[in-house]
Amino acid sequence: MNATMQELWRDTLDVVFPRSCVHCGGLVEGGGLRHLCVTCERTLHVVAAPHCTTCGHPFYGEMLANRLCEHCEALVPEFGEGKTAILLKGPGRALIHALKYHHGLHVLEDIAELMRRAPGYADYLRGAVLVPVPLHPRKLRKRGYNQSLLLAECAAQAVGGQARVEDLLRRVIDTVSQTHFDRATRQQNLKNAFALAPGAAITPGQRYILVDDVFTTGSTLNACAAILRRAGCLSLDVVTFGHG
Repeated sequence: MNATMQELWRDTLDVVFPRSCVHCGGLVEGGGLRHLCVTCERTLHVVAAPHCTTCGHPFYGEMLANRLCEHCEALVPEFGEGKTAILLKGPGRALIHALKYHHGLHVLEDIAELMRRAPGYADYLRGAVLVPVPLHPRKLRKRGYNQSLLLAECAAQAVGGQARVEDLLRRVIDTVSQTHFDRATRQQNLKNAFALAPGAAITPGQRYILVDDVFTTGSTLNACAAILRRAGCLSLDVVTFGHG
């Protein structure tokens, strides 16, 4: 089916089965996203400069004045820079929750679109090898997919294929959820949790970007970055879809 036919079929389905907003539940009509209504789309916080170069969180207020980021100031990064597309508030959080907890693979098209919209995001990704943060096999079996891998594929799509995805890492320890832990506990919880995937090869002159869904404390990304550094990765940055 060519692109024109796909679009026609999709429009027909929208008439027969109207889409509802993943955040407010209202009818989705018009707008630039397919799974957020116009009202919710307007409240999305797409990140633009100025922002922290380590975690991607925007600078404003006191942070803008002193350029100290409270979200990552205690982090000693194993990576160079970090970037994020949106803040995880309201509709942004709803998109990630739909993907992670409700098997909402349909929201990936909106996520790819927001990656294209975020200022500088596509340029940051271009030419890199995108390395998704891995899931432990048990969690992968339970969920059915690794959301970080799907986000890495969205990122490659957002730059028109000018980046490629490689699964270079594996998760060897099935850690409990990090959601309610502070930074110190997260770091301890992730000790020795990751390893290089069997057969993975690092090209020292290649730029690599670790991909995860959310930047909270940076502990997971930092643990993965340490593995890639030890494997010989010289140019290493990180990217997330959301921050919060």
